[in-house]
Amino acid sequence: MRHLRHLLALPGSVARAFPASSLSRIEKAIQESEKHHGGQIRFAVEAALHPAQLWRGLSARARAVEVFSALGVWDTERNNGVLLYLLLADRDVEIVADRGFNGKVAPAEWERVCRDMESALGEGRHADAVIAGIESLTRIVARHFPPAGGGRNELPDRPALL
Repeated sequence: MRHLRHLLALPGSVARAFPASSLSRIEKAIQESEKHHGGQIRFAVEAALHPAQLWRGLSARARAVEVFSALGVWDTERNNGVLLYLLLADRDVEIVADRGFNGKVAPAEWERVCRDMESALGEGRHADAVIAGIESLTRIVARHFPPAGGGRNELPDRPALL
């Protein structure tokens, strides 16, 4: 069934789920978030996996790790980047956090953010789900990386459409 969902994902499904106005709202939410902590948040969304990835059995989690690397979320000065990844065909949300969070945030806390978002996605509230997820991440990141005076924005705030 998973293979079928991915193979039948229509071109433009990301654009339908996230029109330009939604992408702007998400970008602004990330900008606002980063005023409250010293971390870096990146959002990426992908309609479906490539057939070769499906046949390999690539999970959404494994794909999120690939995207984390490809987008350079790991390349922040304080190792405090967080990727919020959405695979639309699976309605699966994954969070990949850099090593600066190791031992500080329990996996269950990241997982709770993902499951809350997936619930809202199931209701068709795509942008609202992502913005709520960013707000939850803001609270988590701020606990461990308070705002640093004069901190620079190390990663783009614009959502990555894959």
